Amino acid sequence: MAREICPQVYQVGGDGLSHPQDCCVYLVESNNSLALIDAGAGKGTARILENIVHCGFSPANVRYIFVTHGHIDHIGGLQDLQAETGAEVVAHELELDAVEKGNPRLTAASWYGVKYRPVKVDRVIRQDGETLTLGDTEFVFLHTPGHTPGSLSILCRCGGLKVLFGQDIHGPFSKQWGSDIKEWRRSMQRLLELEADILCEGHFGIYQPATAVREYIESYLRQYK
Repeated sequence: MAREICPQVYQVGGDGLSHPQDCCVYLVESNNSLALIDAGAGKGTARILENIVHCGFSPANVRYIFVTHGHIDHIGGLQDLQAETGAEVVAHELELDAVEKGNPRLTAASWYGVKYRPVKVDRVIRQDGETLTLGDTEFVFLHTPGHTPGSLSILCRCGGLKVLFGQDIHGPFSKQWGSDIKEWRRSMQRLLELEADILCEGHFGIYQPATAVREYIESYLRQYK
């Protein structure tokens, strides 16, 4: 069953909600228009769609799917979710080789035993800080490389709270998909400076208030010192 995180923001996918292989999949609602953050690995798509309905919304109102990076547990469900909703896919230009071409070195699909079906990206993020408005909610796309070269963190305000979708802050890191620890540390420092009220992480769920967000990020900075 989906869970409400704060006004407008829900978790609709992830281990225990859709499929064990799925990353955390988040839903943001604004004026009855919806955006999904990531798409899971592909085996839990039906459950993700059911969870959207359980939140009181129609999957037909999903306007965008924001891709934080091109690993299979985040993009494996893209094709089916797009087909079911008609949503536009948004991703960083440095992740196109994974998302649009399905480069197996970058998607790490073999790790999950999943065959990735490439999807065309409708809006390519090329500049740090680009924005997109859904209803009356503005999303800011922050280029935060480190885990992958084109990793995105997404910031918005919902219910008066600063909500950060900072997927896979915890890593892992591999030369296979272009990880860079030094870049990652710079990205994490930048996320700390945002002083977000809520962190929606890629696999380990929700952190709030701001003190818990800071402690979570700093704990990994200490771990990978």
